[in-house]
Amino acid sequence: MAYSCYLSLALQRPLFCEGEAGVGKTSLAHALADALGAPLIRLQCYEGIDASQALYDWDFPRQLMHLRAAEAAGRTGAGQASAPTPDALENELYSRRFLVSRPLLSALETTPAVLLVDEVDRADDEFEAFLLEILSDFTVTIPELGTVRAEVPPAVILTSNRTRDVHDALKRRCLYHWLDHPSFEREVEIVRTRLPQVSAELAEQVTAAVQRLRKQPLLKPPGVAETLDWAEALLALGAERLEPELATLTLGSVLKYHEDQQRVDRNNVSVLVSQALAGG
Repeated sequence: MAYSCYLSLALQRPLFCEGEAGVGKTSLAHALADALGAPLIRLQCYEGIDASQALYDWDFPRQLMHLRAAEAAGRTGAGQASAPTPDALENELYSRRFLVSRPLLSALETTPAVLLVDEVDRADDEFEAFLLEILSDFTVTIPELGTVRAEVPPAVILTSNRTRDVHDALKRRCLYHWLDHPSFEREVEIVRTRLPQVSAELAEQVTAAVQRLRKQPLLKPPGVAETLDWAEALLALGAERLEPELATLTLGSVLKYHEDQQRVDRNNVSVLVSQALAGG
C-alpha cells in the first residue's frame, strides 16, 4: 500500500482502490492527508450525481438578493448616472463572490490537497466520463469566469466497493490497488491503535471472532469498521473478555443485516465465541 501511495504521488496519477466495504479504503485517504499535512476534500458519489453537484454551482438566493438590493438602491436616489448598466450588473451577479465551490473545484484551487472520490462505482457512466476529463489535466472552464487550472495537482484517491464495474478508461488513468481484509496481527494492531482503552486480550478475541464471521456465508461480511464497533460496544459494557452472552447482546455492532444475525444465531454464538477464543 505504501508503494502504491508513493508512486501515485511521484507520478501524479490518481490511485484507484478497490476492495470489500470496511477494509479501510477511505481511511487510506485520511492517512495520506495526515502524512502530507494537506486538507482532505471528499466527493461522495451516489446515483444521479452530476457536474454541478461535484464541481461548482451559483448561489442563486444571494444573486437574487444582490439584484433586489441594486434595484432598491437605484429607486432610493442612488442616481441614474451611477446606476450600473445591465451588463455591469450581470457581471456582478456572475462574479467569484457568488460561486459555490464543490469538492472538485475546491481541490483544484487548494494547494496542497488530497481529493477523495468515494464510492465512484455508485455514480453513472456520464459522471465517470466527466470525472475522467477532470482528472486528465486538472483543468475546468467556467464560462462566466474563465479557466481554472490546478497549480499543483491534488493527490487523488478513488474508491470502489465493486457494486458495478468501473469503465476501463477511468482505470487506465489511475494506478490500481486492491485492499483486502488485514491479517489477524494487523487487525489487532488497528484495534489497539484506534481504541487504546481496549485490552490486548479483548482486542485479540474480538478480532478472532470477526475473522471467523467473515468465513461464513453472510450477506455483508464485517469489515474492520465493524471490528472497531464491536470492540467499542463491549468496552462500553465494561467487558474485559469476549463472552457468549455479551457477544449476543452486541451482535448488532458487527452484523448489520437481520438475516446474518439469524444465521449466526442458528450456528450458535457460544460455539463461535469458543472457537474464536481458541483460535485467538
